[in-house]
Amino acid sequence: MASNEEPPPRNRFLYRPNDPLVQYCANLTTKFESIEKELHEATIQSSHGHLMLGAPEILQFGKYFIQLIGAKRVLDIGTYTGASALAWALALPIDGEVVSMDIDHTDLNAIGKPIINRMPEIANKIKFELGSALDTLEQLLEKGQAGKFDFAFIDADKINYPNYYKKCIQLLRSGGVIFFDNALWGGSVVHNPKHDDDTRAIVACNELIFNDPNSNSTLVNMGDGLHIVFKK
Repeated sequence: MASNEEPPPRNRFLYRPNDPLVQYCANLTTKFESIEKELHEATIQSSHGHLMLGAPEILQFGKYFIQLIGAKRVLDIGTYTGASALAWALALPIDGEVVSMDIDHTDLNAIGKPIINRMPEIANKIKFELGSALDTLEQLLEKGQAGKFDFAFIDADKINYPNYYKKCIQLLRSGGVIFFDNALWGGSVVHNPKHDDDTRAIVACNELIFNDPNSNSTLVNMGDGLHIVFKK
């Protein structure tokens, strides 16, 4: 989730991080590098919104995809303390680039940057953009960046999920991959799909992705739900 979001009052029964089976899978998936572990722990200790951290197994899965498809340029929508941007930068080659977007850098500046900046070779791969992600994405399109990115991770304001999809699918190359986090939204997409604007937007985005002839997709019950998009 992005740093401007409050943890939503919803049933998170689909993602039970303390469940032994979930923990077993996470333990045999997640391989934190020391800097990732430090940032993860610092966020939990210092930020009241630490529930907005993405599930570690989702970030690990994304790192594997980045390496698998030989990605060099990544869009990261929803910075928070920079955990996802850090993960992608670690997975990228030395000439890789992460464009990370958020409307609030309070937690990033207080928690994330002091840790990330201690590794200049990693920090130099990340460009933190402050402001509307939709504006940043549109500026990239206006600069002729359509088809120039390899991977996108979307974990920001849910109401704009369909809009993020429409812009990111233009910015990705053929064979590029998009990860949408919180795609099951604690089960609300099934059990109460009209609960609020966020839930309706996630439902609409999931259906938009599935029905788009320009991509293939897989909706996975991992973390709080992960919708994986493969651009044709």
